[in-house]
Amino acid sequence: LCHTTAGGTAALPGLLARHFCDVPLLVTEYGVPLRSHYLASRATGAAPAVRALLAAFHGALAAEVYQRAALVTHGNAHARRWQERCGADRARLRTVHPGMDAAPFTEVGEAPQAAAPDTLVWVGRVEPAKDLVSLLHAFARVHTARPGARLRIVGSASGPDGAAYLAHCKAVAAQLFPDEAAGPHTAGENPVSFEETGGPEAPTPADAYAAASVIVLSSVVEGFPLGLVEAMLCGRATVSTDVGAVVEVVGGTGLVVPPRNPQALAEACATLLGDPERRARLGAAARARALELFTVEQNTAAFHGLYLEIVARSPVRRVVLDRA
Repeated sequence: LCHTTAGGTAALPGLLARHFCDVPLLVTEYGVPLRSHYLASRATGAAPAVRALLAAFHGALAAEVYQRAALVTHGNAHARRWQERCGADRARLRTVHPGMDAAPFTEVGEAPQAAAPDTLVWVGRVEPAKDLVSLLHAFARVHTARPGARLRIVGSASGPDGAAYLAHCKAVAAQLFPDEAAGPHTAGENPVSFEETGGPEAPTPADAYAAASVIVLSSVVEGFPLGLVEAMLCGRATVSTDVGAVVEVVGGTGLVVPPRNPQALAEACATLLGDPERRARLGAAARARALELFTVEQNTAAFHGLYLEIVARSPVRRVVLDRA
């Protein structure tokens, strides 16, 4: 059995083993390589003829991988739809959610809620697809209704574009929330803070989630939202935008609003900030859902079952070595 944990060119060794040695092939895709190629090709600067040639190659490769694989797994319905469009046989598709180590979040998830009141927290990689500008405008509405509210943005920029976007977000925050001092001899305080991750004194994800009354995800593009699962493992209520696999991950344990809609995002955040009992119920349900569906243990058990299914259907082959 050959198990390739990505499609596209990463599956070529498995295709060769399938063709020459009749070794059954299992393909796992948590992303969609063909979609990623389409998105990345726009920024390469290659000539249109070259991009068309590469697109045709990757399309043909995806179709061949799906045709030759004994089973193809995906992590969410969004990836499954792409696989079906690219020619995968629905009968050979299986859902296996990504598995995450719940141990780093156990202490926060099992401890009583000790978050600062009226605190919204965003955790992730800072880049335009996360749409922090809409989050800042949504928080401006929340802060107007609840002057004591705070927003913590915890994450690091990714590349030059991410650094430029982070600087833009800080400028927007400074414009929306000018530091207002209580008196002429006191320092002002901005209700929005930007905190980097990765340093020795930087907060860990678990620390950031522990400080949150509500975790917010404001993305306009998202695959499988791992940060959202981490928040759920910490037992936190969430407000998310309806992108990628968010609805599939959250189920009924959080509030979901349309992307690029600051008003809807603000209303959902204000609703949960004003209802501690509902936050607690949603947080407990979120942790139970994450432990049931998104742990390493469920992931390995699912693949163990798929290995047995594939091997049971494969013919027994006897290989005779050349004695010479």
